[in-house]
Amino acid sequence: MTEKKERKSTLNNLDGKEWVKATKSWFIVNPKPRSKNQICHPAKYPEELVSRFVAFFTKEGHWVLDPFAGVGSTLIACKEMGRNAVGVELNIEFVEIGIKSIQSFKGKGKHFLIPGDAYVCHMNIEDMFEGEEQPEFDFLMTSPPYWNMLRKSRGGNDTIHKEREEEGLPTYYSDLELDVGNIDSYEEYIERIGQIFDRIKPLLRSKAYLVVVVQNMRDIDGEMKPIAWDLGKRLSQTYSLKQEMIWCQDNKRLGCWGFPTTYVSNVHHHYCLILQKN
Repeated sequence: MTEKKERKSTLNNLDGKEWVKATKSWFIVNPKPRSKNQICHPAKYPEELVSRFVAFFTKEGHWVLDPFAGVGSTLIACKEMGRNAVGVELNIEFVEIGIKSIQSFKGKGKHFLIPGDAYVCHMNIEDMFEGEEQPEFDFLMTSPPYWNMLRKSRGGNDTIHKEREEEGLPTYYSDLELDVGNIDSYEEYIERIGQIFDRIKPLLRSKAYLVVVVQNMRDIDGEMKPIAWDLGKRLSQTYSLKQEMIWCQDNKRLGCWGFPTTYVSNVHHHYCLILQKN
């Protein structure tokens, strides 16, 4: 009898059981408390979230790109997992904090957090690798600003947003004109993010995957803005939209929104859009 050969993945190093577990369409990740340096970032996403996707979509030594790098969560996770990574971040203060944070973690690989605008990050990366062979990126993992959500009123309840304000901590990313989190028009915001990913495409290897973490939001007029769905539709003009995964948090404070007349949910989930370069 011929022995049944084990099927080996060419995408990652997971075995069959790990693969199946990782493909569940929703999961819970509760972020750990941020360091004193990282607390200045108003909406940092957790390294544990990055690690989950990096483990599935890459192998050790692969290159990962984050065009909205913030204080370096993607790069920290990549360093701990032995992946190389480049992050581009508009806010120079976040870049400086991120570089220090990355250096404080153990791991291996090459990790570059550089200042720049996501819209021209291909030029920033070309300049960084000038005179050297520029790698093709095997995976993209990022979380762009959720439109201008951080500038919107949170209502009359006590919130983390108000607590940050009282403590003198930033409640939004920046006042920079190039910051997509400062775009007033929703339609313009969706198109701008789409254009950024259009321009990034040549940096990615053939069939590379992308994970874009976004959230729908309820605007101050009570209308829901389907950011995740509209971005998925726009990005599918350039990439193949494969599916979504839902990141849930079950340790966030519940607010008494809308009581006693209006339905307003406590939104404790984010959409992780899975795309692939055609």
